[in-house]
Amino acid sequence: MTKYEIQVSEDKNSLALAANDLITQIIESTLKKKPRVKIALCGGSTPKAAYSLLGKKNIDWMKVDLFLGDERWVDNKSEDSNCFLLNNSLFREGYPSLKASFFAVSTVDLSSPNESANDYEKILKNNLDGDPPRFDLILLGLGDDGHTASLFPGSDALFEKDSLITAGEGKGHKRITFTGKLLSAADNVVFLISGPAKQTALKRLLDPSESWERTPAKLVAPNSEIIVLTDKDAYPSF
Repeated sequence: MTKYEIQVSEDKNSLALAANDLITQIIESTLKKKPRVKIALCGGSTPKAAYSLLGKKNIDWMKVDLFLGDERWVDNKSEDSNCFLLNNSLFREGYPSLKASFFAVSTVDLSSPNESANDYEKILKNNLDGDPPRFDLILLGLGDDGHTASLFPGSDALFEKDSLITAGEGKGHKRITFTGKLLSAADNVVFLISGPAKQTALKRLLDPSESWERTPAKLVAPNSEIIVLTDKDAYPSF
């Protein structure tokens, strides 16, 4: 059974600070043991605030490899893309984090979301060790419908067992996403969750009897304890 360590912050700003501190700590501790650190990032407004803080940190960014756990199948310059979010938070001009290696998802420059998924899977296999490729840290958000990455309730992507990355659809966009198998392949998994709209979804995530079909975030089941960073607004009363 998946175990969760819950850390509750006072508000969204405090949550961003806590996330910034934890990510920094994981990067620095990993680099004491390994030559490089491999991180899968998530999109969304909650991590964006943490990324804006993290990008200023004087970490050894030259040894950091960054990937995306999911991406909308749109141009990488589109405001709907996670690339756009990162360029306006983590990768702002003058930030030390620009020295990191970032592996974006090739989207509309390829012929289909399936081709993009296959291409990104090859990139991961070429740059990470393990079968499935194993991350030092995977950051995830949680939708009010219980989705994480681009694994949405009722989508075919939930049932993909062979591929590490698959094409899917959700909230009006075609998408590329890590599957549950790959999202579980990490030494550290951290959910960043804020706002009252997330209370029900978070309660379901923490419920041992909850179905992964209704709450796809339940598919994330690493060997290690999952850390949930949440603010008081999102934390449910049990």
